[in-house]
Amino acid sequence: MPALAVRLPSPSAESWDWQLSAACRDADPTVFFHPDNERGEPRASRIRAAKRICLRCPVRARCLNYALEAYERHGIWGGYTEEERRTLQRMRDVGRAPDSSSPGSDDCGRT
Repeated sequence: MPALAVRLPSPSAESWDWQLSAACRDADPTVFFHPDNERGEPRASRIRAAKRICLRCPVRARCLNYALEAYERHGIWGGYTEEERRTLQRMRDVGRAPDSSSPGSDDCGRT
């Protein structure tokens, strides 16, 4: 029996080409990702250094949007730490929740 050939769609350059303009392209990646058990001032200093790079980045908003869409769990993306992105993600997720006053919502409590 012949094997089935699987054809994947070709990659879309538009979905990743923004990374070519990223300020972090030539930076040390360890600035953006913490080593195990990093705490205190060393962590705070590394985060400040990463955020300084992000502040001058022309694609910062696209980077952050990518990280939120991909639920990126590690590193500094778009100038935001993992914890900061989790907060933004919760806010985005709440914003996407159906409005309780919208048609089709539960009518409990209506008189």
